[in-house]
Amino acid sequence: MRGEVKVNIYLDHAASTPVHPEVATAMFEVMTGQFGNASSVHAFGRAAKRSVSEARDKMAAYLGSSPDELVFTSGGTESDNLAIFGTAAAALDKGKHIITSQIEHHAVLHALASLEKQGYEVTYLPVDSYGMIDIADVEAAIRPDTVLISIMYVNNEVGTVQNIEEIGKIAKAHDIPFHVDAVQALGSIPIHLHQLPVDLMSFSAHKINGPQGIGLLYVRKGMKLEPMAHGGLQERKRRAGTENMAGIAGFAKAMELLEKTMGERMLQDAALRQFFIEELQKEAGENAVVVNGHPQQTVSHIVNVSFPEVKTETMLMNLDVEGIAAASGSACTSGSLERSHVLEAMNLPKEVMDSAIRFSFGLGNSKNDLEYTAKKVGTILKRLRKRA
Repeated sequence: MRGEVKVNIYLDHAASTPVHPEVATAMFEVMTGQFGNASSVHAFGRAAKRSVSEARDKMAAYLGSSPDELVFTSGGTESDNLAIFGTAAAALDKGKHIITSQIEHHAVLHALASLEKQGYEVTYLPVDSYGMIDIADVEAAIRPDTVLISIMYVNNEVGTVQNIEEIGKIAKAHDIPFHVDAVQALGSIPIHLHQLPVDLMSFSAHKINGPQGIGLLYVRKGMKLEPMAHGGLQERKRRAGTENMAGIAGFAKAMELLEKTMGERMLQDAALRQFFIEELQKEAGENAVVVNGHPQQTVSHIVNVSFPEVKTETMLMNLDVEGIAAASGSACTSGSLERSHVLEAMNLPKEVMDSAIRFSFGLGNSKNDLEYTAKKVGTILKRLRKRA
């Protein structure tokens, strides 16, 4: 229709966030001003190495670790894989048993499935209907041959926050390495690595308005970790390959901005989350909306809701037509959605699992975006009800 304004509302920040303008500027300066290899001994190489070291120092200060405990990777998936495969390979003489949960990201689950083919045994801890692990189950699963516990901090689909400190204390008491996938936690929960009972923690820049393709793995000093990539001596021989200087600079700038704004953003996101849930209930009808995940132990930027009257893919397609980008936690195969393994593990009713939508917000979103989205959800439901 002539004069109609096309709406574009991005509510999929849990998948990837828009790059902050200051991050893009920092990356551009590196890409246009530095082209030496950080492993070279000439002046250009020394300048490159200095840039990498300065970024690592800033990030370590923010995360509460030593700079030499941080390993740059290509993203959260590689960080998870390096933590799992690297720890397993370094502990071959101790055993082949690993503990994780049923709701981990596929970067963890698929890595463990690969190890199972190599003769490892994996215990997949169940969760309750809120997506929480029972701490007693962790203790009960430990065996003499357990070489790793890997539990995510924040679930990427429903936002539930696990009791990482309690799990870490159990791991520490049994002298078992503890890995935490904190990709979705960075920017949503204050993290001080030396104050947490963790040995390995995975991060990714594109969840905090940094660039895609750059990640980080914290490796506690003294942890034995076999490298996955072989070649050069980069990252203290833990991850070979020429450093992604622009990506590293962008990640460091994103963390710097996070340090300045995180407290304010957490409060703003909490207010937006509550407002959005209330608007959805008002527009769709309170009984037509089911909020998934833990009501208290959750991050504020993720709202996973089910509209039992309509299938996930139908709602997503209708929202997309309206210019609203949301997501499901399900995998897409041959054009249709598979049911979310996270919601299945939570043992939710079938109609709730088959209608779940994840909305996640952040930089660039406003109360108006969420109010508009809630109204469109209500309109879509009303239209579909008339057809029924």
